[in-house]
Amino acid sequence: MSTPTEPSGHPARRPPRVRPQLSRILVGVAALALVAPGLSSCESVPGIPGGAGTPEGATVDERVRIRTSVGDGAEEVAVSHVVEVEARGGSLLKVRLVSAAGEISGSLSDDGTRWVAGDRLEPGSTYTTRVVAEGSDGQRRRVTRSFRTIDLSLSEQTFASVAPLDGETVGVGMPVVVTFDIPVSDRATFERQLTVTSVPQQAGTWHWVNDSEVHYRPKRYWRAGSDVTVDVDINGVPAGGGVYGQESRSISFTVGDEVIHRVEVGRHRLRTFINGDLARTLPISAGKAGFETRSGTKVIMEKHRRRTMDAATTGISPGHPEYYNIENVEYALRVTHSGEFLHAAPWSAGSQGSANVSHGCVGMSTADARWVYENSRRGDVVEVTGTDRRMDLYNGWGDWNASYAEYRSGSAL
Repeated sequence: MSTPTEPSGHPARRPPRVRPQLSRILVGVAALALVAPGLSSCESVPGIPGGAGTPEGATVDERVRIRTSVGDGAEEVAVSHVVEVEARGGSLLKVRLVSAAGEISGSLSDDGTRWVAGDRLEPGSTYTTRVVAEGSDGQRRRVTRSFRTIDLSLSEQTFASVAPLDGETVGVGMPVVVTFDIPVSDRATFERQLTVTSVPQQAGTWHWVNDSEVHYRPKRYWRAGSDVTVDVDINGVPAGGGVYGQESRSISFTVGDEVIHRVEVGRHRLRTFINGDLARTLPISAGKAGFETRSGTKVIMEKHRRRTMDAATTGISPGHPEYYNIENVEYALRVTHSGEFLHAAPWSAGSQGSANVSHGCVGMSTADARWVYENSRRGDVVEVTGTDRRMDLYNGWGDWNASYAEYRSGSAL
């Protein structure tokens, strides 16, 4: 079973995005009245009461008036703006909002008088709104208007990476991890755009690690077999400080069997439970004095068939008595950022089951480590007991080392 990884590169980043600028157009037949503070314009048009050539007996109800939320020729329109079109004295038959990047679809009200775009706008783009409406007189009117959105640099747009990956099958302890490449200062606004739905339904909450990373976990471990969908609807959403979300994303993943590895440091053993049943009991060697394995709930973050173990990554420099550098360590499962793994450790075979001699990792025979590796996936749980050294909430995916109430306090809402 290989470990999925987030693609190293981001999808092609879009061209640059304004402070919301709402201009309204009032159009009757082919006449335009542009409404703005201190500015108005009007024109006598045949067919409109008061204008040249008004048909005898015409009333206001016999003409349709079309209003759009962005004025014709508007510049530097905010990407956060959602375009709306409204018909008065009639109904909308067709609305199209198009740019070089494609068309933004929308939804029409039941009475046919209001259309709302289904997405926000892209930066540095020219949009054209084409509207066809019908008045109570049965006559159709057509209106075409264009505007341009603000330009945004890459430093003014934040892109979200999401774990798990789309289509991945994960363990019951897997948190949803959303990482932003540009910090988000308006956490509350962004969090409102993040949703997680599951079948069966399970309560859960977001928790901000910092301005660049937010996690989601359910109240209890995911139920085995759950189907989960994550929607990151941030495209064009203000992130604060002049930064906007760059691209919306939606991913779905499946929760596999409930696999929980329970490491009892004092008893030098690991017991693996699959869907509640004890599958294997294995002898292990954990961290020795001064390098105790952390107690708490950990989640498998990465799987490596072979990996180099270098003590320098844990702060031990070459030349120190405790320094080591071992190549091709087999069947390695990472569970902390600080360097704890479950892995094969044939060099400690004489101590496995009787003494703790490692620098914090859980070592096993090669055969046992292979079995654990083959029966584990990203998101499986490792529960460690027997030491006074505690697992940190942010040392890896330590999301389960807080009560649900404490975890929920990290939400911005």
